[in-house]
Amino acid sequence: MSPAPQLPLALRYPPDQRMDAFVAPPAGAIAQLQALATQAGADWIYLSGPSGVGKTHLALAACAASEAAGRSAAFVPLRSAAGRLRDALDSFDDRALVALDGLDAIAGNRDDEVALFDFHNRARSAGSGVLYTATAGPDALPLVLPDLRSRLQQCARIVLSPLDDDARRDVLRERAQRRGLALDDAAIEWLLRRRGRDLATLTGLLDELDRASLAAQRRITVPFLRDVLRDEPGDR
Repeated sequence: MSPAPQLPLALRYPPDQRMDAFVAPPAGAIAQLQALATQAGADWIYLSGPSGVGKTHLALAACAASEAAGRSAAFVPLRSAAGRLRDALDSFDDRALVALDGLDAIAGNRDDEVALFDFHNRARSAGSGVLYTATAGPDALPLVLPDLRSRLQQCARIVLSPLDDDARRDVLRERAQRRGLALDDAAIEWLLRRRGRDLATLTGLLDELDRASLAAQRRITVPFLRDVLRDEPGDR
């Protein structure tokens, strides 16, 4: 894997995925992540929680905050690097912050675990910061390398929980506002009932709705949602 291209910050890290756009974080979590992103020597962080709770959002946000502070950062989706992790991580030894997203993807692959263990030790020696994300804590991951589990256990822990419906509504409103979309309460309720409660799916729909609204020159109302999304599973 080659080093990340030097793209403008807004292109590398989507504006929706910033610290101030995260709804209902655990107490103190944003301060911990900001410190890791902007300060040398801050505690490394192990961020866990089930799918769809915002782990990737916060990992990208930490990278964006790091670069905004003039520090180099890299976001590494481990699912894409699985099976060749050593080559991937060799590209990021010089970064002030490395966010390793999705430890589950490499857990159980001994070669990848050894590569991660070696990187962890190099980054610690170099004074870099590292942010890990996973669906479960180090004790619950199916790791085969005890030394790697021990290193991960030394990180500060942040645990994310699924949002309730009120928080999901807040996320949709906030994301719509950032796009300049007028999404009324009735439209939000329709989306929650008909499109499930997975935030990644719901917020992904906003891009589609934004394009459709501009093309049709219509506001996003329940009748508009029925017209645009009528052919998709879940609205039948």
